Amino acid sequence: MEPNHEHKTRYDNYQKKGMLGIIVILAGLALLLFNTGFLPHYFRHVIISWPMLLLAIGVVSLMGSGNRIPGIILILIGGFFLFPRIFDLDINFAHLFWPLILICIGILILFRRFPHPREWSHRMGTNPKNAAAASDQGLIYEDHIFSGTEKRIINKEFKGGRVNIIFGGIKLDLTQASLAEGNNDLELNVIFGGATIIVPCEWKIQLKNTSVFGGFSDKRFCIKESADPSRVLTIRASAVFGGGEIKTY
Repeated sequence: MEPNHEHKTRYDNYQKKGMLGIIVILAGLALLLFNTGFLPHYFRHVIISWPMLLLAIGVVSLMGSGNRIPGIILILIGGFFLFPRIFDLDINFAHLFWPLILICIGILILFRRFPHPREWSHRMGTNPKNAAAASDQGLIYEDHIFSGTEKRIINKEFKGGRVNIIFGGIKLDLTQASLAEGNNDLELNVIFGGATIIVPCEWKIQLKNTSVFGGFSDKRFCIKESADPSRVLTIRASAVFGGGEIKTY
């Protein structure tokens, strides 16, 4: 890892810890004021509540330069359930949650962006056995909503790419691929789903995990010293109510 990047990562972690500490202190002060009668109990079910907790975790997740998707989703979910508490509405918002989620996902399916030209060679090159080369640039791009897939990448200059999973799953087999020189980034975004990445034993892997109510784990049982330590695959994983794992055969 480059020194500047490592310094930035540490700074982001300090930022998140500092913000988390401030939120915990504010929660303690609010609880103290409620218990001593300085704040009306009417606001207690708003400030001391699980939607506010989701909102706070989302705000902390937005700190730093990492993936902001999990934080934004948590803020939206927390705000959705906090709204009726603030305005003391009689509507059962829990019954509206899943229909609205389905509507949003449907809109996403209809209006998601047209594939970039560099993605076509990967998408069109998939055969029935799910063996595929990455694009000409050595990158993969996968978007799966309410679906799953299994891919075996055979590219000899694999450079990473981006995988988005919403209510679905992916199994990505990289055992027949070769890493390109330098640091290669694979971005994984999983929401209500799962991902399994299978890598060769000799690959140098760096896992950067930003997850809420989920997580990614490194379950490799076979790790060998790389013949070329300069070839690194950095997996930048984020998950909300989901997760994944890195494995070897």
